[in-house]
Amino acid sequence: MDGLEGQSVIVTGGTRGIGLGIVRRLARAGVRLTISGRKPERLERVARELEEAGAAHLIVQADVGDADASAHVVERALEAFGQVDGLVANAQSLRPVTPLEEVTARDLDVLLDSGPRGTLWLMQAVLPAMRARGRGRIITMGSAMGLTGPPGYGAYSAAKEAIRSLTRTAANEWGRHGITVNCICPASVAHRLPPGDDGPRAAAFAAMYADQALGRDGDPEADIAPVVAFLLSDASQYMTGQTLMVDGGGIMRA
Repeated sequence: MDGLEGQSVIVTGGTRGIGLGIVRRLARAGVRLTISGRKPERLERVARELEEAGAAHLIVQADVGDADASAHVVERALEAFGQVDGLVANAQSLRPVTPLEEVTARDLDVLLDSGPRGTLWLMQAVLPAMRARGRGRIITMGSAMGLTGPPGYGAYSAAKEAIRSLTRTAANEWGRHGITVNCICPASVAHRLPPGDDGPRAAAFAAMYADQALGRDGDPEADIAPVVAFLLSDASQYMTGQTLMVDGGGIMRA
């Protein structure tokens, strides 16, 4: 499936939501997975699931916003599997819905550390191994919110646009080494809402899908993960520096 069997791929933030959907899809394709996350209990739960499925895997507790922690994740992957074929830089912390005039330094630090800074540290860490092999696939995570600018999400949107900018620069600088770098902007939000949540975030998500072409939330495993698998495969070898809107056509309303 996808020609990915035997590849070594790092997935950050791979313990729930979109990250977990990607992990499950890649595990079925025979990928050797290195999964990072901040919470040990979530990592152990994913490890048990993958053990039961017979999938080759490694879990690493790490806050990828720290450059040393990101380097450690890559070092562990190389020790376990001898190579790194792909990186899915999925990790991103969230902050409460906040008007722009009320955004604090703490809000920015959390979003920038877990988003563009963490993505950059990871990209830097995988570069030497990918460059030495003459092949690599890097996938980053943006957001349509960076393009549409919804109220209350200014800091988050800025962090996601910074990731898209890093994606394009890395694609330009590293393409000659056989490394492609692409970004996806997924629409898959159900996992972010506590049961019964009827607050500002739920209202924003309801409005987002009200006039979306497909009219539904994206499923992490069935809708988002297959696009990631494509970008990790050789089928995407002539595509780099691109942003794919995996959002059910939502961007068309912008």
